[in-house]
Amino acid sequence: MAKGKKISVQGTVITLLIEKSGEFISLTDMLKAKDGQFFISDWLRNRNTLEFLGIWESVNNPDFNYGEFATIKSQAGLNSFKISVKEWVEKTKAIGLKATAGRYGGTYAHIDIAFEFGMWISPGFKIYLIKEYKRLKEDENNRLKLEWNFHRTLAKVNYHIHTDAIKENLIPSAISKTQVAIIYANEADVLNIALFGKTAKQWRDQNPEKS
Repeated sequence: MAKGKKISVQGTVITLLIEKSGEFISLTDMLKAKDGQFFISDWLRNRNTLEFLGIWESVNNPDFNYGEFATIKSQAGLNSFKISVKEWVEKTKAIGLKATAGRYGGTYAHIDIAFEFGMWISPGFKIYLIKEYKRLKEDENNRLKLEWNFHRTLAKVNYHIHTDAIKENLIPSAISKTQVAIIYANEADVLNIALFGKTAKQWRDQNPEKS
C-alpha cells in the first residue's frame, strides 16, 4: 500500500507517494505553484518532454512499448496533437507517470521526472523542490539511525537478562569455564534458530566477510 508524505516548496504543499516501485511526487500539487493557466497535458505534448520520458522509460522499464512511443513522438509539434497521462501509460506501458484516484488522487511522476517537471514551474521551484526532498530523506535517515541505536541498546539489555537467567538457572557450580561457555553458546543458538533459522556458526560460515 502506498504511503503519503508531505513537503512544502515555496509555500506549496506537495504530496510524495512511497511505493514498492519507487517514490512519486504529485504533479497536480506542483501545478498550484504555477502562474497562469497551465495543464499537465501541455507539458506532455512537448517534444522535448516526450524525448526525456522515452529515455527514462528505456532505462528503467523493460516493458516499455517503443513502437507506440515512436508513433506518439512523431505527432509531437502538430497543433492537433494532445495526449493525457492515462493515454500515455496505456499506450506505452510507461511506469514513470501515473494517474491515481482515492485518498492520494491526482497525477504523479517518479522523482526523476518530477524534478524535470519542476523546471516547467520555474527554475527556482525546481531547486527548492530538490532541496526539500533531500531534507526529507536526511530526516528519515537520521530517524532510522536513532531507531537502530534504540533497538541495539534494547537488544543488549535483553542479552544481559538472557545470560543472567542462564547463569542462575542452568549452569552447575562445579564445571569449567570452557563448559560454561558451551552452555551459553548453546542457549544463545536456541534463540538464533527460533528467530533466524540458523546457529551463529552457520551464519558466520555463510557470511565470512561480515562481523
